Amino acid sequence: MNAILEAIKDFFGYYGGYKRPAEGALSWQHLLFVCFTLGLMIFLAIYLGKRNRNKDIKTKSKPLIVTAFLIDGCELIRITLRCIFANEPLGWLGDLPLYLCSIQFITIPVAAFAKGRVKQIALDFVFVFGLLGAVAGTIGAFQNYNAYPVLSIKNVVSGITHAGAGFAGLYIPIANLHSMKKKNIPWVFGILIAFCIVSYIVNFTLPTSDGTVRNYMFLIRSDDTPYFILEGIFGAGTIAYSISVVLAFVLYIALFYGVYYYITRKHNQKINHSNHQTEISL
Repeated sequence: MNAILEAIKDFFGYYGGYKRPAEGALSWQHLLFVCFTLGLMIFLAIYLGKRNRNKDIKTKSKPLIVTAFLIDGCELIRITLRCIFANEPLGWLGDLPLYLCSIQFITIPVAAFAKGRVKQIALDFVFVFGLLGAVAGTIGAFQNYNAYPVLSIKNVVSGITHAGAGFAGLYIPIANLHSMKKKNIPWVFGILIAFCIVSYIVNFTLPTSDGTVRNYMFLIRSDDTPYFILEGIFGAGTIAYSISVVLAFVLYIALFYGVYYYITRKHNQKINHSNHQTEISL
């Protein structure tokens, strides 16, 4: 019984720290955990997406509702435990939804519960960034797996929330929930730019316990993320680095839409050609 309690306390890590060393990024434990979470994510997205594809919008939205409650609920529990048991009453200031992945804590509930154009914009935003966040926040989260054991509340909740965003991003097109209308593109860009501006301001205005500058949206430094490439070119903490990160986001959106429209145009041409050939044969 004592061993079980100790294991539970060590999982949460808020009772004096973790006794187990971090296995490290790209360790077999990290990769096994990521393969499991992403594999489950892909299976559920394909299965539920195909099952609900021809159903009404209310039915299609139910998996997104469950996802919204799951990822927001897990994150709130983790933050609450940190504030209480780690004796960090202001710890939540470091967990605001101001990272690219955590924007989905807001956009997925909007996509699930909203109606009309607001719902369309939120669905498109989740579609554009869901899978990117899932991969970056699991396979690419070197900073977490180098700092905490794989089976710890930090990495398990992070795996659930990022895989949840990835599930939504994959489920939406399979269930035919996306609109990807050109008139909504400025809003997708606008949401991202607005979060970047707010994050940059918050980084320099919210106090930290050790006096360092916060790093929401990784606009200040890479912190062992793939942004280390830009950090190596421009240097951490520089305006040029911050701008390059924002431009990388913008470029990604442009490429995503470009590839999407190219694929759909080719698909439609193929269908039209097939229909034309059928008419000729008739």
